[in-house]
Order: sequence, then structure tokens, then C-alpha cells
Amino acid sequence: MVHPNNATYGTDANLPASKPDAILRYADHPRGFAELRLPEGKGPFPLAVIYHGGCWKTGIASQAYMAPLATRWQQEGIATLNVDYREVGDGGGWPGSFVDWAASAKLIEEVAAKHPIDRARVTLVGHSAGGLPAIWLASASGEGGPVGKRAAIKARAAIVLDGPGDVGAEQPAFDALCQFSAVAPFIGTPAPARTSEISPAAHAPQLARVLFVQAKLPAPSAATQAALGAGGAKVTIRENIGQSHFAIITPGNPVHDANEAAMLAVLRGE
Repeated sequence: MVHPNNATYGTDANLPASKPDAILRYADHPRGFAELRLPEGKGPFPLAVIYHGGCWKTGIASQAYMAPLATRWQQEGIATLNVDYREVGDGGGWPGSFVDWAASAKLIEEVAAKHPIDRARVTLVGHSAGGLPAIWLASASGEGGPVGKRAAIKARAAIVLDGPGDVGAEQPAFDALCQFSAVAPFIGTPAPARTSEISPAAHAPQLARVLFVQAKLPAPSAATQAALGAGGAKVTIRENIGQSHFAIITPGNPVHDANEAAMLAVLRGE
């Protein structure tokens, strides 16, 4: 699953990306920014906060390949924050990536204060490795967590696009997807203690909805689904067995289009 770091990162890029309305910074390093896209109209708009994949290894991907999906949602009345962040090799991993994710989430309040955003309809979205922050940000952390004790951010839902539900439990499948050992370099040591700290079994996300749209990765186990729902979330799994890891995020691709209504329903709070 290693691809060159370019705008398409394996997608068909059927939809050209729109120009962001603003580039917002959350940290002073080069990757500490997010692209804001706002729909036309008066709002208030739902907000999707998007985290890209790339197996948490620098040089594979950036926020750029998620821009066509962000553009599609912009056309459908959804505001988007498309976030870049550090990975293993440029200051990320444990704790750097988590530090970035926590800092980027503060942009939600900044955007809501300046633009017609419906704060009650915020969805955290992650493709592939980005599924981790989509779940982790909505969960509280203990003292042993990557950034220490922290409260869950306020979000209504999460959408995980062919990503893990529990990194520790799903390490073999995720490493197979990446075609190299991705989890161990990202987590570091002591691995069992660290993966336990970020597991939904230890800290359930505080969400109303969690939607998985899977393709290459299997559905999370029954135990993981139960853990994800322990905070009150309704957990839904849409499996697209044998389909492309990128087809599900590519507007215009039949696999994406077959799942679009379900994603938009979650984003809109329906």
C-alpha cells in the first residue's frame, strides 16, 4: 500500500479539488495546518474533520489526497477541515501524531466561532490510519495516554473509512494492508501498555454514531464493536469486501457512490 506522496495517493481523483476557503494553522511545524472548505449558502453547516491515512509513515501521504472527498462534501452542504499531521519520520508517532491530533481538534471551536457551523453536528472522519484519530479524539485519555490525561472532544459522530477500530487488536490486518510493519514503529514501546491506552476497550468514544465503511480491512470484531458502543454510540458496519482501499473515498467511483448516502446521513445528523 506504499504510494508516492502526491495529490491523488492511489485515488482516481474523478473530482478536482476545490480551492480551500482558508488554511488554518494549529502548530508551528510545516504540517500543522488544516484546509477549511465552506459550502455555499447561509448555513448552519455540519462540519467534518478529516484525517488522512498513509500508515503513519512520512513520505507516503498527506491531506492532499482527501481533498476530492472534502470537495464533494462541500458540494453537499458539509463544511470540512482537512487536516495534515506529523508521522513517523518527521516528528510523529507516539506522542507527536497524537499531540497534533489533539491540537488540530481545537480548530473546531475556532471555525465554529467565525463561521455558520452547527456545533451539534461535528463528525470526525478518518481514512485508513486516520481512523485512529477519528476514534481517539472522541475518547477520554488517562495519565498513561500519549498526551496524558485529556477529556474527549465534543463530536456527534465518527466515520472510519477502511481503518482500524482497535489498533492493537487489529495490528496484523493493518500491517498487511500497509505491506510493512506500520503499527510497531508508530506505537513504540512498551507496545502492549500503549495500545491498551488507546483502545476503545479502555476508553469508549463519547459519540452518538460510529460508521465503518470497510473494503480491504475486515469489520472490527464483535468485542471491538461492543467497546466502541459502550459510550452510547450506535455502531454501523458497511463492508465492501474485495473492493479498493481508495475506491470508497473517490467521488464518482461506483463503490464510493454506493456508500455515499450512508456517509452523508451521518454527517448531516439524520
